[in-house]
Amino acid sequence: MVNFKRFLRKFYLGLVILFLYAPILVLIVLSFNSSKSRSKWGGFTTKWYSSMFSNDTIMLALKDTLLIAVLSALLASLLGTVAAIAINHMRKIPRTIMLGITNIPMLNAEIVTGISLMLLFLGLDLNLGFLTVLLSHTAFNVPYVILNVMPKLAQTNQSTYEAALDLGATPLKAFFLVVFPDIFPGILSGFLLAFTLSLDDFIITHFTRGATVNTLSTLIYSETRKGIKPEMYALSTLLFGGVLILLLLVNRLGKKEKAA
Repeated sequence: MVNFKRFLRKFYLGLVILFLYAPILVLIVLSFNSSKSRSKWGGFTTKWYSSMFSNDTIMLALKDTLLIAVLSALLASLLGTVAAIAINHMRKIPRTIMLGITNIPMLNAEIVTGISLMLLFLGLDLNLGFLTVLLSHTAFNVPYVILNVMPKLAQTNQSTYEAALDLGATPLKAFFLVVFPDIFPGILSGFLLAFTLSLDDFIITHFTRGATVNTLSTLIYSETRKGIKPEMYALSTLLFGGVLILLLLVNRLGKKEKAA
């Protein structure tokens, strides 16, 4: 009976994983299909990968997407860490209120966030473009960084920081020598989450990009009306592989730190 229950749990887990990754596996297979038809296998090929790198539109969208994702993740990590430290030093009631406010952007519908940011930028007479998309992604990502850093701050020993100050260290030096190493895993997790959210965001980008910026999500959306090119399958496969390798490396480093 115990073995049967264990089998059912593993079978259920296998179905969930299959449901999650089957579409990605189909996309990977299509990226090696020489035929443009999604329902017909025309033989194995890698021509879509070489064609992808020679497509200026895709490469420009990829460059803008990665640049916005990296910059917004860095800015969100910096702002989110500073905000988390400030919230952590508040009294109980103000801290609870600030954490509640932090949760609003994550619970709010993205279309509301996108439209409100667009109206804000237009009200400030800012031209919609690269800067507005970067600011929008940063604002959207900051709460996720805060919620990743806060638990690590709660685990730090305040006495160690105060001891560093007593020994003559400046507050900034004491922070980087004592506090920062303890909260770095939370900052890194927040950075990776912010990078991933920015990488695939469509709704906020759509409302704040104007006509001058095209990311991968908006490019794919514009191509759905005339058919998605097989080069996009190849690009999506490379992005999935890159993110998977990055997550494996981060998990491996995390295991080494715990072992040490």
